[in-house]
Amino acid sequence: MKYTVLIGRLLFAAIFIASATGHFKPEMIAYAAAQSVPLASIAVPLSGIIALIGGLSILLGYKAKAGAWLVVLFLIPVTFTMHAFWNVSDPMQQQMAMAFFMKNMSILGGALMITWFGSGPISLDRAISRKAHEKHLYQDSKQESRKVPVTM
Repeated sequence: MKYTVLIGRLLFAAIFIASATGHFKPEMIAYAAAQSVPLASIAVPLSGIIALIGGLSILLGYKAKAGAWLVVLFLIPVTFTMHAFWNVSDPMQQQMAMAFFMKNMSILGGALMITWFGSGPISLDRAISRKAHEKHLYQDSKQESRKVPVTM
């Protein structure tokens, strides 16, 4: 059962990792500029970096809560600028934009859950936490063994 969260993180993060490289292509930047994204030549590659770092963080389970906040930071402006279905006049294109908008809103909900619950049992965060806890226990036991009993 503990592998369920790991698989979920993999599937969740895949879209951000796989799509990040597209944010550096001239076609993507031009499309964003056509959608009235301000400073598209800077904003689009920056959003690709944010998506990649957030996706890798969630995938690896390293600082996953922070990575999920990066995904939230990525999704909010992208969803409302790139998939503004209420601004589309063609009914077919409006349906497509609405589907992408709703997909992003759903993903946003998943990202918000990760900001709260974190990465789960199989993750770098958990491994690091376990190591720190073991080190703390070891140091406590060393200090206990050094104490000299007080006799009266």
